[in-house]
Amino acid sequence: MLETITVAVDGMGGDGAPFSVIGGIDLVCKSRPDVHFLVFGDEAKLRPLLASHPGAKAACDIRHTDEIVANDDKPTAALRSRKNSSMRLAIDSVAAGESSTIVSAGNTGALMAMATIVLKMLPGINRPAIVTSFPTENNDCVMLDLGANIECDEVNLVQFAVMGEVFARNELNLTQPSVGLLNVGSEGLKGNDSVKKAAAILESSNLPVKFYGFVEGDDIGKGTVDVIVTDGFTGNIALKTAEGTAKMFTHFLKNSLTSTLTAKLGALVARPALERFRDHFDPRRYNGAMLVGLNGVCIKSHGGTDAIGFAHALEVGINLVRRNFNELIKEDLGCLISNKLEAQTAAK
Repeated sequence: MLETITVAVDGMGGDGAPFSVIGGIDLVCKSRPDVHFLVFGDEAKLRPLLASHPGAKAACDIRHTDEIVANDDKPTAALRSRKNSSMRLAIDSVAAGESSTIVSAGNTGALMAMATIVLKMLPGINRPAIVTSFPTENNDCVMLDLGANIECDEVNLVQFAVMGEVFARNELNLTQPSVGLLNVGSEGLKGNDSVKKAAAILESSNLPVKFYGFVEGDDIGKGTVDVIVTDGFTGNIALKTAEGTAKMFTHFLKNSLTSTLTAKLGALVARPALERFRDHFDPRRYNGAMLVGLNGVCIKSHGGTDAIGFAHALEVGINLVRRNFNELIKEDLGCLISNKLEAQTAAK
């Protein structure tokens, strides 16, 4: 039998909380009898929902607090004045060793600030990064950073490459994921100093990373590599652009398929194929971004997701804990530090 994992859940974070939160827990419980949940939030709102979800009720303990982190709270203000919020108490539970992972659909900036202060960084990591998976022409890929760090140097990018490679191995079940640095061109002379220096480090080191080289924006959708590494400014814009393009495409496709009677008949015939298309690009399948680099597994769910999406975010956290994700990062970082020390010794 598997050892029971305890998941700390911010029961009040997100647009659909606490309904989407309890609904997501109930979905996970059906296939995860080895998971226990500590749900932090307003007991008066959580208890009736659990009563209507007996599976979730049996797997949950409520930790009451009526304090929440609002969507418009600034990270610094949340750090100072939201110490008894559902988000902060859930993070504290991981720091205390009571829980193995924390999942929240709440304010991203506040979650990042609180988790960084409370959980602290893994040894050898300078900054946390946001990483998640998304669909491409060739299966799925992962990208980081998606908004945690606006500016990055070559050390940050190399650390992101290591963490992204471990994430892809665990989340995408890949034996040796390929890693590419997002750049304005594939030629070695292009790009800023940070990107070029990061590429030089990855090419010369004996890290267990299959480094592809530079990739461009159109390589993201092609699935040229399994892991795309970039700074948070570029990564966030790329992700939002992809999301917006997908919504625009869906909008025009829907309008075209309902514009005439003939189009509607054609859509009816093609319905099975259209449903497969919809399911493949369903954003709920890719919900659950990890704040990698922290000394604890912290998962950010999209704030506007429903129960299905929140369930997927819970699954991401559970799977990463089961596979000892942070220990694998420490092993690879040990290789990076060893390489650095050897290079310094040789230079002397």
